Amino acid sequence: MPSIDIPVDTLILPGLNGSAEGHWQRHWTRDNPGSRVVEQSDWACPDREAWLSELERQVAMTTGDLFLVGHSLGCVLAAHFAESRLASRIRGALLVAPCDLDTTETLHPCIIRFGAMPRRRLPFPSLVVGSLDDPYMPTDQLRRTARAWGSDLVDIGNAGHINIASGFGRWTAGYDFLELLKLRSERDPFAANKDGRLFTVAVAGMGLALH
Repeated sequence: MPSIDIPVDTLILPGLNGSAEGHWQRHWTRDNPGSRVVEQSDWACPDREAWLSELERQVAMTTGDLFLVGHSLGCVLAAHFAESRLASRIRGALLVAPCDLDTTETLHPCIIRFGAMPRRRLPFPSLVVGSLDDPYMPTDQLRRTARAWGSDLVDIGNAGHINIASGFGRWTAGYDFLELLKLRSERDPFAANKDGRLFTVAVAGMGLALH
């Protein structure tokens, strides 16, 4: 399959219903050359196999290694992609506000066809950014999920689902988190403190330095 004309190094993965125009993922593609949203044919009724197939197609269209930036169900898609034959192309993943599938299916019954929540360790470096009051992911489940994926974890306090509704439009701290992940993926793994948090809430809000 031929490569695209503009080099892409970051693929953006929205969740249920896609990311609306004012969402930080849409701003990301405008602010960061080399990033592109993986558009799905059906945002309203997510199907795991269809979404995975499109992500694999997009990865195959690019040359070189890639970073993934997921939000909500897009994080779960990235975790499922770890089983793909193309997973070796991924250098790292920034996973923002991952949703718990059981919780999400309760909130949106008979809509999501994504199977079971992935629990295997990811084969690439990953950083989960979560919220303490996310309606789609209880805090204890957030910690268990990050641990199962082998991801480093930072919470940014009470930030809802880290989306437009909770005030996250153009979120430049997300860019800083990815840059930190890139730097750390080339050096030593993150070293979390004893409670599993890498950043203080204040520092995490800026995304500037490690705790």
